[in-house]
Amino acid sequence: MTHHNPQERQSKTLPKSHWLLSLCLCAASAFAQQGTQSPASKPTPIQQTVSVSTTIEPIPLSESNRSVTVLDTRDQPLLFNNFTDYLRQDPSLNLQARSPNGVQADLSIRGTTFEQSLILLNGLRINDPETGHLNLDIPVPLEAISRIEVLHGSGSTFYGSDAIGGAVNLITERPSTISLAARLGAGNYGSLEQHLRADYASKPFSEQLTASRDTSNGFIPDRNYSSNALASETWFNLKPGDPQYTTDILLATSDRPYGANQFYGPYDSWERTKGWFASIQQQLGARTAASYAYRRHTDLFVLLLDRPNYYRNNHVTTAWQSALRRADPIGSNTTLSYGLEANGDSIVSTNLGKHARNQAAGYANLSLRSLGRLSLSLGAREQVFSGGESVFSPNLAAALTITSTLRARASIGHGFRLPTYLDLYYSDPSTIGNPSLKPESSWSYEAGADWTPSRAPFTLTATAFRLRQKNGIDYSKYDLTKPWQATNVANFAYTGAEASLRLRLPASQQLQLNYTAVQATSPPPGLISEYTFNYAAQSALFAWSGPLPAKLHQLTIQNQLAILQKTTQTPYPLWNLSLARNTGHLRPYLRLLNLSNTNYQEIPGVPLQGRTIMAGTEISWSQKR
Repeated sequence: MTHHNPQERQSKTLPKSHWLLSLCLCAASAFAQQGTQSPASKPTPIQQTVSVSTTIEPIPLSESNRSVTVLDTRDQPLLFNNFTDYLRQDPSLNLQARSPNGVQADLSIRGTTFEQSLILLNGLRINDPETGHLNLDIPVPLEAISRIEVLHGSGSTFYGSDAIGGAVNLITERPSTISLAARLGAGNYGSLEQHLRADYASKPFSEQLTASRDTSNGFIPDRNYSSNALASETWFNLKPGDPQYTTDILLATSDRPYGANQFYGPYDSWERTKGWFASIQQQLGARTAASYAYRRHTDLFVLLLDRPNYYRNNHVTTAWQSALRRADPIGSNTTLSYGLEANGDSIVSTNLGKHARNQAAGYANLSLRSLGRLSLSLGAREQVFSGGESVFSPNLAAALTITSTLRARASIGHGFRLPTYLDLYYSDPSTIGNPSLKPESSWSYEAGADWTPSRAPFTLTATAFRLRQKNGIDYSKYDLTKPWQATNVANFAYTGAEASLRLRLPASQQLQLNYTAVQATSPPPGLISEYTFNYAAQSALFAWSGPLPAKLHQLTIQNQLAILQKTTQTPYPLWNLSLARNTGHLRPYLRLLNLSNTNYQEIPGVPLQGRTIMAGTEISWSQKR
């Protein structure tokens, strides 16, 4: 991504304090004895719905006592075609797309900017150091992912920079069968879908190969795209038959050329991004894991398609990361997770120049799962930047089991974000970076409750939250004739609430109702803001899914209606209807997107396509071992 849009970081810092990190390490012994005793009679804890990933994670989200959403991408996979369609099932996520199929889409959480959300792949960062506009340029096909975990609220204690609004973790899974699935679909606007997934599974060795290609001629001139991705993931055991010594190697590449008409102004622009990602994760027993990842990304931008040499940018970014993590049980109900991490990134750009930076961090988290009715998570992270500056990010979360079906929870956490290279160094007649930008910092507060009546077929959750920011980075100006200038915005806050009702109906039907509302403090008088105050003020989602009668050959239908209201805009509906057969060797599907044919813009000035019809068939074969 070339043109204006920003954010990244220098080595400037926030106040330094170490008391909570020491407390995490010391409190373990204080609770160890209590953790080994059987507590007095207490209510049965409410069932947790978040699954533990692995010890690769800084802390399993199931132990964080936080607001977390889990999206199962292997359940009814033909009803969706890309990551953004899955993520739209969570109204606390604001997806701002420029094209279908996730081509040039931005993501923000709970009203924050798109730069303030961290995207992870198996717990490894894939945020782009050039600009947050490329954070959803995912290097792997959707078929490679088994589930998506979404953490609402600050996650910097667990993951470091960028997780101010939250984090999205894309998780793969070792196959358990030998299988092959090939899909071909077509639709209006000259759209084509071609997807492949091949699995091989055995005790000592497993392999998964996935590929995807989505293309379209575009609904208006110069809005065509071709989204391509290929991935190979290999699992094997260093000690034959022992899963505690599993090696996981992931190799992925992507290539996405697309017309960028009106993306960055009234120009017939063109852009092409390419990505390469490689990671190795090694289990060293049941409690320890080591990981290393490398990412390279290129972004070629042409302002005028018919005059490509008039103005063009070419950015090449590289990033590496490594981690050594461990989780030790202390007694029967207490776990201490801790580790060391290091990462670095660099850019070589025709517009931004050559820059590089490195970081290192240590973290610890003490998870006390059963203190009578109370569970507690206490964490801290110390992040050190090249030059010696540092940021300290604590987190405290607690949950109280009130009854066997009702649980209350609350948390407080610190977040931070380094400016992107575009924030710091970009310059053109309409947009100016700022090398003197300070890091963003925030404090996130939330309180909520989860109610799961034992004899009622529903689950109800509700959360209130507030996020206070300092030195937030935005592009702003006070005069419409002046260029956008990257600046640190004075202190401001987001306040909001989210609620979710999931109802289980007869015959495997499910009903989902979600609502999120956010309000930010008013901008300074006369200030024209490009990003900070452009958020989804209200988002509501109604979704029903279930099988059709058996005579219709085991077809499943999903009906999803979203109502969205951006700040200072009127609400608009988005209605999607999908139908698919997910059993047998031949699996037809039909998707009706934007069925209401709504004329809408998720990014001001960038219209999106109207009603879209996609239909196709998947051929599936599997053999259990």
